[in-house]
Amino acid sequence: MTTTSANSTPANTTSANGTPADRRIGFACLAGAMMLVGTTVIASKAIAGGGLAGGMGPFTATALRFALAFPVFLLLMRWQGVRLPRPAPRDLAVLVVQAGAGSVGYTTLLISGLARTSAADAGVVIGTLPVVTAAIAVVVLGERPGRRLLVAIALAAAGMMAVAAGGAGGDGAADGGTSSPVGALLVLGAVVCEGLFILLNKKLHAPVAPLALSAAMTGLGFIAAALPALILERPWAAVPEAAALVGVVWYALVPTVIGFVLWYAGAARVSGAEAAPFTALAPVAAVALAALVLGETVSLPQILGVACVLAALATLQVPNWASWRRR
Repeated sequence: MTTTSANSTPANTTSANGTPADRRIGFACLAGAMMLVGTTVIASKAIAGGGLAGGMGPFTATALRFALAFPVFLLLMRWQGVRLPRPAPRDLAVLVVQAGAGSVGYTTLLISGLARTSAADAGVVIGTLPVVTAAIAVVVLGERPGRRLLVAIALAAAGMMAVAAGGAGGDGAADGGTSSPVGALLVLGAVVCEGLFILLNKKLHAPVAPLALSAAMTGLGFIAAALPALILERPWAAVPEAAALVGVVWYALVPTVIGFVLWYAGAARVSGAEAAPFTALAPVAAVALAALVLGETVSLPQILGVACVLAALATLQVPNWASWRRR
């Protein structure tokens, strides 16, 4: 789940006409949120243990992440006077599917992919989320693709091809592991899960407050991940390395909770058109952190991949920027 933890533009970002100081604070909050999103790739790499024995199983890590985040969201809800939703049966079914896709599917596939590919490659792939979501809307919802969307999809695909070409040689991970196309495809699967989460949110008949939705997704996500963790991974049988545990705690509390607070604090101060381009900071931050924190060598294909993804995001935002300049 990334939407409710600030990993993507919320569907109902509100417009705001605040003071210049307010808008500067908003921009800083949005930038900070997206920088934290970039750290999820580093945390997931630590959780995966680089594909080595010291890593944590993806379902176990997902269940632990939500077990840590859920009570924090409950405290935030109590502080804000927000209650958990009581959805109708149809909306409850949508929420359960959302939790399975956007919460469990995203996290488990991301961790599994990062056991097989470099953090820099994963950062590039995650940056395609807005384009992938738009493409899913075309395929699943039957929306007609505009010219800009087709160009954006082509650019995002070119970024994926650059990552796949760079990983084919197996030298993408600085820790001695390989950076395989299979790993990149698993990360892309995580992005598809998050895209489905975003689109399913539009199927809710009764809107749910962002904070309540985040709490509901973490609670349902824990339930969905705990059972396969107990059956398939038997977490009591092996003690993971400290780095994997630190990665889970960081993922649960910093990008998920603090990232949520920063993103919605920023989105409340600026318009949706101004907020959306900040999502481009996530892949850039992920690739930069892969080099600075993990010591990965950023290759030319990865740089080209980032450039293609940023160009795709810019293509999607052309009309938003035009309306912003007319203000």
